[in-house]
Amino acid sequence: MEYIALVICFAAAILITPLIKKLALTIGATDKPNQRKVHETAMPRLGGLAIFISFLIGTVFFLPSTTEAWPMVIGATIIIITGLLDDLYNIPAKFKLLGQVIAAVVTVSGGVTIDFITLFTDEKFEFGIFAVPITIMWIVAITNAINLIDGLDGLAAGVSSIAFITITGLAITMGDYFIALISLIMLGSTLGFLVYNFYPAKIFMGDTGSLFLGYMISVIAVMGLYKEVTIVSLVVPIMILAIPILDTTFAIVRRLIHKKPISAPDKDHLHHCIIRLGYTHRQTVIMIYALSSLFSIAAIVFTRSTLWGSILILLSLLILVELIVEVTGLISENYRPLLKWMDNGRKIGR
Repeated sequence: MEYIALVICFAAAILITPLIKKLALTIGATDKPNQRKVHETAMPRLGGLAIFISFLIGTVFFLPSTTEAWPMVIGATIIIITGLLDDLYNIPAKFKLLGQVIAAVVTVSGGVTIDFITLFTDEKFEFGIFAVPITIMWIVAITNAINLIDGLDGLAAGVSSIAFITITGLAITMGDYFIALISLIMLGSTLGFLVYNFYPAKIFMGDTGSLFLGYMISVIAVMGLYKEVTIVSLVVPIMILAIPILDTTFAIVRRLIHKKPISAPDKDHLHHCIIRLGYTHRQTVIMIYALSSLFSIAAIVFTRSTLWGSILILLSLLILVELIVEVTGLISENYRPLLKWMDNGRKIGR
């Protein structure tokens, strides 16, 4: 049944996306080019609606009639409304954040929380009263991470699809077919949209899509991977989402250094840096797909490794992160003020 859901949602997204494109053009919901955008002509957005409607079709026909999924569906609806308002009216960042927090609170109120982990010593670490704020922060952080990486044709949809594939595989190995089913529903819906969104894109997903994908990945991870009782459950979702998390972290640090609002847009994200190295739009997207796949494979191997094997994988990934930073020139270009400040500090110390 899981794979039938994948096919049905894929077909639904393929059929619905052209209709959403016509709707976006009719109501004027287009993404116009500016100094920080890569595209050069106005593009219809709201493509996230196609992903959401396909997801709802899968939810209605394939998810079992239990209350477990309803907090997720209600939260997703709030996220979709938030994204729609932003795509149509370009609402302030604080209202976008408010919508994300409300969606996260609703989800957490339905029992979707990160309650505890078990360390390598088998000692259980309970989050207690901090379980709720930790889960809310996780949902909001990952929602924004996918939103921020949505800067090239097919990038957010492709990276999200890789995450859904990885979560599905891990859920099946853990015997959690409910999470596998939700992931496959999302995978089919996202891949169906990606047919129209890969370079050169015919429609953008807009904030409607990127916020929805980020929200769903974060919630599925909490419902599935974080419900495991080992330290692996803490590390694996972070590894799967390493690229968007890395990009978001550097974006926050970059804006703090330059004394700009955290929500301020710029053209210094990972994909922008790779393009400045001379790679084409398509090559950049495929390169980030490959990096995301590499981190996802590492996450899968990590779950099957011994303690020392896990440590070796983590060290290898840290080296890879360092190489990404160095090769893309993030430090030399964007963190020059920080490096100068550190260098002055060393001189004073001497």
